[in-house]
Amino acid sequence: MTRPAKLSLFLALFGAVLAAGCAGQHLRSEDTQAITIPNVTSDQAIDAIETTLRRMQFVVEKADAQAGVVRTLPLTGGQFFEFWRSDNVGAASTLEANLQTLRRSVRVDVFEADGQVHVQCITRVQRLSLPENEVASVSQAYRIHSHSRPTTQRIDLHPSQREAMHWIELGEDPKLAAEILRRIARNIEQSRKDQTT
Repeated sequence: MTRPAKLSLFLALFGAVLAAGCAGQHLRSEDTQAITIPNVTSDQAIDAIETTLRRMQFVVEKADAQAGVVRTLPLTGGQFFEFWRSDNVGAASTLEANLQTLRRSVRVDVFEADGQVHVQCITRVQRLSLPENEVASVSQAYRIHSHSRPTTQRIDLHPSQREAMHWIELGEDPKLAAEILRRIARNIEQSRKDQTT
């Protein structure tokens, strides 16, 4: 293979990876997911929601049965080697979480209407924006994001970096919301089976 052909192949692959990574999380807010769960009380639904979110490694920040809301703290996206994690739903989400630092937070609302319990899930996605350190030479390139040694890498932010660091809102993740709702419904169904046996 000639050098120009190799370069073209490399650029095509790089462009495909970049496009897949950037396209994954820019989602519309009207994609909010909801389900209706018959023959269940709001308290039972709240319990099932808390159990489901904890099993998915989310930390519940607030669970208010009277207000009908369960909210989590932001959870950093799972990496490819964290096979037990389930917060990346789909190949695009998995790829982007491995290319960039993402975090997701979940809000689940529970309300009654027409004698049935309705559960609505909204997931928010954010990406970390971390300013680079100034590098004086090529040999210091490992210090772009840290003050680490060449053999040991760790994030050690300069005070100016820490001040400029922020999270960029990317919108919602309807695939994750749908997966959470599916697991909530399955959890409630399993609880019913356990009560009848």
